[in-house]
Amino acid sequence: MLFSKKIAFIGSGNMGEALLGGLLKAELTNPENILATDIRDDRLQEIQAKWRVTTTTNNHEAVHFADVIVLCVKPQALRQLLDEIKNDVRDDQLIISIVAGITTRMISTFIGKKNPVVRVMPNIPAVVDEAASALCTGEFAADVHKAIAMKILGAVGEVEVVSEDLMDVVTGLSGSGPAYIYMIIEALTDGGVMMGLPRNIATRLATQTVLGSAKLVRETHVHPAMLKDQVTTPGGTTILAIKELEESGLRPMLIRAVETATNRSRELSHLLEKKNNLD
Repeated sequence: MLFSKKIAFIGSGNMGEALLGGLLKAELTNPENILATDIRDDRLQEIQAKWRVTTTTNNHEAVHFADVIVLCVKPQALRQLLDEIKNDVRDDQLIISIVAGITTRMISTFIGKKNPVVRVMPNIPAVVDEAASALCTGEFAADVHKAIAMKILGAVGEVEVVSEDLMDVVTGLSGSGPAYIYMIIEALTDGGVMMGLPRNIATRLATQTVLGSAKLVRETHVHPAMLKDQVTTPGGTTILAIKELEESGLRPMLIRAVETATNRSRELSHLLEKKNNLD
């Protein structure tokens, strides 16, 4: 058992549930150490029935319960939430935010206190404990606070530590990245169907191909280009397919996708700062 601390998840959407569920599945804490909030009673009933944690619609109650507060709400709802709970927040409480586009400085300014703040960016595969996450620490966070956040995120996948100025890049790569991969799986499936495979078989083959290829990169630590060369024989099928992909611009398209999503993340963050008079 790792955590004896009380953890409140404010917001119980897919990502909030994935994080609290990951902690429990990894046996890093007990259900009685977790409290989850949401605005929907029916959602809380689902969470309570599945995970046996305490639930409430009262955010004040959640803050008073917690040693660690995990913010899992939408960006447009965060300012109102922090205005609601800031008088309840104690100086010793760690605040972990998974709210996209909201900087640690913004959170500290909103609550008006010097609480340690850790900003994290998990992605949707956290739901199946295969997240690619990154985190950065705010001005008042120490190594012990970073370690707590890393343990929570580590329960649902891999974690990297970056400086805060790179969090928008993380959003463009791993935050939005699953959508790019889903499109690749869909396209590979359609290619198999076009050439005669039943769709269910094509889908399974395409999905396992992506999964297996990623696992091979992760477990062997061999550069993807070298792994590509291992399945590319002279005059064979793969080299001709790669030629087609290069001529069609697959590589620059994916690079531009990350660039575009990164720039949009920066733009949204600046808009949020301007809206809240923090620019």
